[in-house]
Amino acid sequence: MSMSNLLNQYLDPLLRGKRHDCREIVKSALRDGIEPRKLYQDLIWPAMEHVNQMYRDDRINMAAEHMATRINRTVADHLQSRLDRKPDLGRCILIACAADEPEELSAQMCADLFEADGWQVFFLGGGVPEDEVTTLAGQIQPDILLIFGSRPTDAPGVRALIDTVREINACPKMNIMVSGGVFNRAAGLWKEVKADLFAETAGEALELARAAEPRIPEVRVLGAPKKRRRRRRPPLLVQTEGEC
Repeated sequence: MSMSNLLNQYLDPLLRGKRHDCREIVKSALRDGIEPRKLYQDLIWPAMEHVNQMYRDDRINMAAEHMATRINRTVADHLQSRLDRKPDLGRCILIACAADEPEELSAQMCADLFEADGWQVFFLGGGVPEDEVTTLAGQIQPDILLIFGSRPTDAPGVRALIDTVREINACPKMNIMVSGGVFNRAAGLWKEVKADLFAETAGEALELARAAEPRIPEVRVLGAPKKRRRRRRPPLLVQTEGEC
């Protein structure tokens, strides 16, 4: 069965809150030889995005959205223990997200996939104050700070967090990546909040993070005087003979 057909088969019981049916579909896919990582990225992830989109479009109510999110979390927890583990990369990622449950689930799945890819993962979840995120980043010195699934109202806070991290030089070589939530829906917003990287999916986040070189910090000279622009003098008027 193709993944698109499997997704359609999974969505029907998912949206009706049928936990047992969803688990059986996933168990059957595993018996058929589909890798847990593929189910994570090509079944649970798009199913989660589909549910979120339907809820934003008022095509399902909150009860259906909550039931589907909790089923996806249960299935993701089941698959997480089956993910193949790659050798230790010697790299570290810190993951934070918005406090809503769908965003936490997405960020948790990112954490699971990064861990399976050989990263050391610190997963904060949502609702952690910005100053505590900054402090922890300074302590563990991660290669990547991933901010996942922010809501529109969170964007100014994300920008403030990034500004603070850069201003106090908490982790000079750390790249900041944003993904999911409002960043996937508002083109170019990741640049406005001054992130270094943007990924639409967990798979893309893994690829970008693996390829990312350490950030080159900006060199600031304390106390250096600002350069003054030299004012140009107006040209001298030369009075010619006959002019008065």
